[in-house]
Amino acid sequence: MAENNGPHASSELHVVFGAGPVGLAVADELSRRDKRVRLVNRSGRAAAPEGVEIMGGDATDKAFTREASAGAVVVYFALNPPYHKWPEIFPPLQDSVLEGAARAGAKLVAMENVYMYGSTGGKTLTEDLPHAADTRKGEVRARMSRDLFAAHEAGKARVTSGRASDFFGPRVTDSAAGETIFGRAVAGKSAQVAGDPALAHTYTYAPDIGRGLAVLGEREEALGRAWHLPSPETVSTRRFVEMVFEATGGTFKMQRAPKILFQAMGLFNPAMREMVEMLYEFEEPFVLDYSAFIRTFGGSATPLDEAIRETVRWYGAPER
Repeated sequence: MAENNGPHASSELHVVFGAGPVGLAVADELSRRDKRVRLVNRSGRAAAPEGVEIMGGDATDKAFTREASAGAVVVYFALNPPYHKWPEIFPPLQDSVLEGAARAGAKLVAMENVYMYGSTGGKTLTEDLPHAADTRKGEVRARMSRDLFAAHEAGKARVTSGRASDFFGPRVTDSAAGETIFGRAVAGKSAQVAGDPALAHTYTYAPDIGRGLAVLGEREEALGRAWHLPSPETVSTRRFVEMVFEATGGTFKMQRAPKILFQAMGLFNPAMREMVEMLYEFEEPFVLDYSAFIRTFGGSATPLDEAIRETVRWYGAPER
């Protein structure tokens, strides 16, 4: 365990499980709010903000999650195993972190996505949609969400969750709006997209996710339900990519990857094989409604042009 608590950190401990882009965005936001933060991942190493304690261990081990969560007022679940290992790894991870939060008497703020809804035929995504997924990963997400809120209803833990669409931002590489768009655009190559780029698609900015989850951790009225997190204004994927190239100063170039290509690549690449069932998100309008969050907690999302500029700046940084 590495510890480097800053002089202004509060005595209330916030524990973040996961040191990927979302976990680090949460740690960033909590640090800005002068919270005492413990970041937990397997290795015990992460590019965390100054003053954040880093703890390494196996989050499927309930004895470890109880130890890591000890003393916490809020626990954040931001772990995300490889796509092709979701069914066997993801639910036990959540169950273990839930146990840690429950033992500590802490709120549990879980990061979710919107896979549990399945295809809506282009209907705007709201939190009251039925969990109608017919994909493997959507069914896993639906089961995990049911388990979370069943634990809340049973009084085992105080639970809330934040849901986001496909996200982008600094440190986000493995995403539909990650390396294949930003990395390639910054390198002067053609951006690669799936589905129909003329359709509206909400993309969520990772720092907004961090901010939204921190708000859910602060507010008692957040408990007992899921919340869609504020996202920049929705445009078509084509317009999104155009804005990326405008931010790079380069010439707009975009390639549309056909479904058959994902299927062929999936024969040799398990992660790519898992992408095929999610392509429906890019074959119909995919618009996230987060008005409930704004009505309840206030705030706003980062404007899309600003979020894209910051992401381009990160991708262009030599030290990334």
